[in-house]
Amino acid sequence: MAGAILTYKPEPAHVRSVAALAASPALAPALDWFASSRKWINERHLEVCRIPAPTFQEQDRAQYMAAQFKAIGCQARIDRAGNVIASINGEATGGAVALTAHMDTVLAPRSAEEIYVGRDGRMLGPGVADNGAGLAALLAVAQAIHSSALLLEEPIPLLLIANVGEEGEGNLSGMRYLCRPAGLAARVHSFLILDGPGNDHITARALASRRFEITVSGPGGHSWSDFGTPNPVHALGRAIALFSDHNANASSLAARSSFNFGTIEGGTSVNAIPTTARAKIDLRSESPQRLEELNTLLTAAIERAIEIENDRATSGRLQAKLREIGARPGGQLSPDAPVLAHLRAVDAHLRIRAQLDCASTDANIPLSLGMQAVSIGAGGSGGGAHTPAEWFHPDGRELGLGRILLTLFLLLRETEPGRAT
Repeated sequence: MAGAILTYKPEPAHVRSVAALAASPALAPALDWFASSRKWINERHLEVCRIPAPTFQEQDRAQYMAAQFKAIGCQARIDRAGNVIASINGEATGGAVALTAHMDTVLAPRSAEEIYVGRDGRMLGPGVADNGAGLAALLAVAQAIHSSALLLEEPIPLLLIANVGEEGEGNLSGMRYLCRPAGLAARVHSFLILDGPGNDHITARALASRRFEITVSGPGGHSWSDFGTPNPVHALGRAIALFSDHNANASSLAARSSFNFGTIEGGTSVNAIPTTARAKIDLRSESPQRLEELNTLLTAAIERAIEIENDRATSGRLQAKLREIGARPGGQLSPDAPVLAHLRAVDAHLRIRAQLDCASTDANIPLSLGMQAVSIGAGGSGGGAHTPAEWFHPDGRELGLGRILLTLFLLLRETEPGRAT
């Protein structure tokens, strides 16, 4: 399914129902609001991105999101995990649709000035695409709904959630909290997850991953007088090379896989043999069996590297420890899931061409539990995610926002078949 262009033709009646919904007296004003309020949306986007929110430090951004939801007219609270949960006119007791976007970023701005608008209209700086785009969309959807008096005449079982812990070692902690047996997800019918910009993908398959920290330790010493003492950095470098060489063609296998040594650290001085060296690695695969195989190969590479370094040593020995620091479960949405049918119909109405893909997002958790969930972009365009050169361009953002709103209200109809919209 990964990378497949959606060449299907949705049911004509379904597409006509989308057109009727878009033109309805209740929803048309909300859709029009996106185009007429670009300045407001862009301002909220910049404001939220200027609040640093590295993983595990999302508190200030959470306070901002809660305050914004309340200013719009929503009820909002922050749960024990740090997730912001907002509702339009009271939290639903069952059958709710959840629209979510993660608050945390891999990189954080050191000052507000690092988030700015370039001459070409692009927003520039850490997190402006991933996931400033998703957070701005949450606020825009809330405000658009409040712009239509007819929409507010009936209870709307919609939850708007800005969650924590999606990136890196956050290990999807916010979504895990929501989806625990006694959590909010017991009242959720479906998840529509916003992650990054664009309209060109629908993540309906969860990419499983495992993350490890490798620690190599030894006696250390002086680079000259203790030469011959085994060096943890040398052993770690050898382990990385052995593993990488063995898996050089991993991406060409039938089940696509990847590995990445994301951080390496160790030592205190150029003329001191380190006592420790550490590295963190991310392993991913579309196949659970291949993921386990990569884990086994990693263990073997570390053991072999330690053995070689110790054999060469004239004194002292090295030891290694492999510790799992995160695991993301896989899962897949059924091809006939209602949310996919709704997205297909909406995309046909809006003339959007999207790809079904496989990725690691907050959707991993509900999908692994057999729940209805997809992850999509929030419109506009962007690039450079997880780098200092990250960017987002808001041109065409309203197309993505319209896509989100129409899909939400199709899902709401499903939970409440008699809804007027």
